[in-house]
Amino acid sequence: MAAVETVVLKVAMSCEGCAGAVRRVLSKMEGVETFDIDLKEQKVTVKGNVKPEDVFQTVSKSGKRTSYWEGEATAPDAAAAPEAEAAPSTAAEAPPAAPAAPEITPAKADA
Repeated sequence: MAAVETVVLKVAMSCEGCAGAVRRVLSKMEGVETFDIDLKEQKVTVKGNVKPEDVFQTVSKSGKRTSYWEGEATAPDAAAAPEAEAAPSTAAEAPPAAPAAPEITPAKADA
């Protein structure tokens, strides 16, 4: 038998209706044994014979902005999240270098 997986997601829910939408999609999902929706913390914890990616996709279908909960070892993707946040800072450093390339290109064209 597959091991029971615990998936923790951050879901943008502003009211009980939002929580209800998440509750509906999770109650229909195969493999879910239990789930807890914390409206105040905007935290959804799902336990069962499920894949983190599948839970993420299912909750996303509720129309709510969904992400893996920071600091929780829920999925391989969760480990990649800090790298994704680091990438924009690297990209922010890249634009100053980008204008230098067009300046060099016309010089080569003139030569």
